[in-house]
Parts: sequence; C-alpha cells; structure tokens
Amino acid sequence: MSGRDPFCQPRRIRRGAALTLMFASVLVAGAATGSLPQAERKSAQDEARSAGPAGHHADVTRAAEEAMADGKSPMEAAKRAVSRSGDRWGAVYSQGEYEEFEETLDGQYTGVGLWARSAHDGRIEVTKVRAGSPAATAGIRPGDLLRSVDGRKTDGRPVTEVVAILRGDATDAPAGTTVRLGLERGTRAWTETVRRAQLSTDSVAVRKVAGSVTLIRVDTFTKGSGDQVREAVRQAPPGAGIVLDLRGNSGGLVTEAVTAASAFLDGGLVATYDVDGEQRALHAEPGGDTTRPLVALVDGGTMSAAELLTGAVQDRGRALVVGSRTFGKGSVQMPSRLPDGSVAELTVGHYRTPSGRAVDGRGITPDLEADEGALQRAESVLRGLAGPS
Repeated sequence: MSGRDPFCQPRRIRRGAALTLMFASVLVAGAATGSLPQAERKSAQDEARSAGPAGHHADVTRAAEEAMADGKSPMEAAKRAVSRSGDRWGAVYSQGEYEEFEETLDGQYTGVGLWARSAHDGRIEVTKVRAGSPAATAGIRPGDLLRSVDGRKTDGRPVTEVVAILRGDATDAPAGTTVRLGLERGTRAWTETVRRAQLSTDSVAVRKVAGSVTLIRVDTFTKGSGDQVREAVRQAPPGAGIVLDLRGNSGGLVTEAVTAASAFLDGGLVATYDVDGEQRALHAEPGGDTTRPLVALVDGGTMSAAELLTGAVQDRGRALVVGSRTFGKGSVQMPSRLPDGSVAELTVGHYRTPSGRAVDGRGITPDLEADEGALQRAESVLRGLAGPS
C-alpha cells in the first residue's frame, strides 16, 4: 500500500460508475496497468443495479450480503459468484487493492517497479522492470520467475493476490518497507530483499528516431497521459511523421485514450459501447492534427483502451497500423461496492470501433504484419507516407 497520511480517509469509488477497459491480470507490482476511466457517469450504485447480464451485479452483491449475514467472508462469496457467472473479466478486489488501482491511475503508486503476469503453467513471470526502480537496482530482469514473496509461494496464485502481497496490502505497508522476493533465472535461484518506493507511472515516453520521426510510446493510459500525447504531437517538428507505439499497452482510462485520439482526429467518433443494451458513444475533441503522417505500432500485448484507440485511427483512415494482431479485450467493466468495502468489477457490455467492428475475442488486425523489426518497418512506412522531400 501507499505511504499516504494514515489519518486520511480511504478513498471511495469515485462518484459515478467508471468504465473499465483493462486486462486485470497484467499488473505492476505496486500498480495495475489499466482501468477505471471516468466517462459517462451515473451513480456507481445506480449503474450497478441496471448493469450486466441477468442482474450480474445484483447476484454478486446478494451473495456477499448473505455471506456477511452468516458470519462468512463477503469477498470470498462474491468471488465464487463471479466465477459461477462465467464473466471472464469479472473480478473482486479488496478495498486496499482497489485504492491502489486508483492511485496508480492517478500516476503514483507504491511498489518495487516490476510488471508481472501469470504464465501458462501457473508460474509468475516478470515481464518488465522500471528503470531506476528498486527491482531494477536489485538486478531483476524481464523473464525472471517470481517464485515467492515474503516466503509465500506464488505458483498457481492469481496475479492480483501476488501483487497484493508485494504491496503489503494486508498491513498497509508504506514506502520504505522491505519485501523479500524468491527469484529464478534459468538454473539460478536466489532471494532478493527490496525496499518499496513511491513511484510515478511515467506512462508516456517521447524520443526522436530515424531523423525527424517522433516516437510516442504509451505504456498505459493513466491520468494525464492523453494530454501528454497531445503535447508531444504539438512539439513534434512541423510535418514530421509520428510512430504511436502501443505495444504492450494493457489498457487504462478510457477517457485518456479518447483524449489521445483527439491529438490525431478533428472530432468525430472514437468508439461505441453498450451498457445493459443501451448504446453510447465516445467522441474525440475537435482540432487534432489530421495531416501529419501517423503509424500505430501494436502487438499481442496491446489491449483494451489501447485497442479502442488503435481501432479509431485505423477505421477513420488516420493511421496505418503495423505489427501483429492485438489481444482482443473489448469488454466494459463497471465497479460496485460490496458490504465489506471490497469492490466487484463486472462486465456490463462491449465496445466497437467506429466502423462497428467488435474487438473482444478478435483483436485488431494490423494493415501491415511485422514482428521482428516492427519499429524499423514503421519508420519505413512513415517515409513512404511522407513522400519525397
């Protein structure tokens, strides 16, 4: 957990239901990559009552209430109800885990600076390490296996549970506290003690490549990242091409993805989505740069809100998409508070690209397939789009 003032009141679900477009199992150790956008809000509880197939939220809430009345764990009962529902993306989080999600999406989190995922065999694999973080200082690398946290084996555990232990959710562990990691790399196994730190997400990075080409990489859509993309476009040399690198972007705040789309579109439709059968739309703000050559770079790790953005610029003819087929997570989740303070995030609908394409389970097919050397291919495409100088 974070090092916030212990006398502060815990943050509640932000007023109104927040759309969630994220892959919840891909988490930063100390941050969740994605979630909880704030578009189109009503009261969270009002939205939850009407949302979801066949009273999905109501069933989960009822199970939690009955468990509490029987002196049992509402959170565990809710998890079982979600499992029975068949909601692939539904999840139940403790109050502490949910607060960490909100802090992460505000651009700050307490953690060790590594990203992790559950491998097909149930082991927890490090997928990314933040430069300058405690994990990086300890020499942890992508591809390392995280076998234990503070003596607790991680194999077979949900990634959300492993992350909660890493953060110290149970004890509200602040920055400066230590956590012991059991790691494996090939034939080497070792233990490393790292100290949690207050970190910023720094989800947008900008650099120049191949002459005047500007590369804008977005790791996840956190608060302010959409404006960062717009500023990077404004600061790029006049007429220069842009590569929008969304590889490995597991989603985030829908409103930020729409703001990022506004950097390249002059208003108009970004996506449609449904909540309990009610159709809604997301629109870009007018005034974006519609003339600058643009390539969107994607891969199998491009998910959720990042797929929403990719589909928008592809369907609207604004960008060529280069890379490999995206993940295919196009469902919408909304949160509701359970009786014990935990939070259920349940699927309430799906979104579609401007042309009406469904993304969930299908992904987005790039205009040009590229795996190895995808960035170089994107740069080559940009040179072709720019034409002779």
